[in-house]
Amino acid sequence: MYVISEYSRKQAKKLGVDIELSTRKNKKLDVFKDGKLIASIGDTRYNDYHSYLKEKGKSYADERRRLYHLRHTGKTLGETLSKTLLW
Repeated sequence: MYVISEYSRKQAKKLGVDIELSTRKNKKLDVFKDGKLIASIGDTRYNDYHSYLKEKGKSYADERRRLYHLRHTGKTLGETLSKTLLW
């Protein structure tokens, strides 16, 4: 089961959004703005920065973050939120 990291909570506060564990199958987080669901982000079948950090250490997690940022440009709301909240 996915656990929301403290980093994600801090980033959500900076963005002015609220986050909760997702109610959608295979999603990590539901993101709310003014009480309305704006996106469901993150796939529970894949790791994120904080998962890698716990499992494999900082240098491995940093490399995975770098590669994630190369692949994802943040052109959609979901990508932008994922990059900010999970990576």
